[in-house]
Amino acid sequence: MNVLVTGGCGYIGSVLVPLLRGDDRVEQVVVLDDLSSGSPRNLVGSLGPGVTFRRGDIREYGDVESAVREVDAIVHLAAITGAASTHDRREETFATNLGGTRNVLRAAGKFGVESIVLASSCNVYGRAMSTEIDETVEPEPINPYAESKYESERLLEGHVADHDAAGTTLRLSTVYGYAPGIRFNLVVNAFVFRALTGRPLTVYGDGSNWRPFIHAYDAARAYRAALLAPEGWPELVYNVGESEENYRIEEIAQVVREEVGPVEITYLEDEHPGPSYHANFDRLTGTGFEPERTLREGVRGLAASLIGGDERNEPSPTGRADR
Repeated sequence: MNVLVTGGCGYIGSVLVPLLRGDDRVEQVVVLDDLSSGSPRNLVGSLGPGVTFRRGDIREYGDVESAVREVDAIVHLAAITGAASTHDRREETFATNLGGTRNVLRAAGKFGVESIVLASSCNVYGRAMSTEIDETVEPEPINPYAESKYESERLLEGHVADHDAAGTTLRLSTVYGYAPGIRFNLVVNAFVFRALTGRPLTVYGDGSNWRPFIHAYDAARAYRAALLAPEGWPELVYNVGESEENYRIEEIAQVVREEVGPVEITYLEDEHPGPSYHANFDRLTGTGFEPERTLREGVRGLAASLIGGDERNEPSPTGRADR
């Protein structure tokens, strides 16, 4: 199987590409990235036979079509992320996230791509009043990032209905943990970095907002599993995470203080609190997929990697096959 990973030089892509390269079901991995936020250094150790890099912009159909030729399956990761920041980048966010998805699906239809996995987020649920939110709950996105992701999900649904192709959307929990392409605008990673550098952890509002969390390694495993065995992922949408990994933001600050070391926690009034969602993952359980890492393990591992520990090398990214 030949696989295209858009945004392959980003956070999750930096873990997914070596996972796919090391999987005996995959012959060739094509990475499409414009390097606007990712970097070639995120693929150090992943290049060589079996991996092709194409620099291109998903907003440009010609770039996408060129990358999609001769691939059998696509993981579409490329997007503008950082939900809060997209309030000031609405037009650009929609052009990239929604327009880019439209280009990917158009090319996939033209060349008969067999399987497509779309990256989305539990952020689409907005500020949900209930807990145990499953995939039957109607999303209520409250930022351009989530809006563009939800509209992209609907594009994929239409594509699957119109073509002889498998397709599913993975609504990821909030990602954390060490990866070559790690981002520090995500709450767990930011808190660990601040704790290690002696700065207070700032909690906006009262810290009661709920979020589910997933390690970047487990997120990449989920994409690989859904892409390479689509028959085991028959639903159009899956929340991806684990029920025990739903936390309030104030609890995240406490976990970081307990696992990394003494640090001050401050609260800052926020007139416009961000999304809050406590997700249910029963549908994911039906696929047989299970995350391997807990938040506490991930916090300890990230701290170790930042001070020169060994989390960067364990487990091997070509480990468990999730078949």
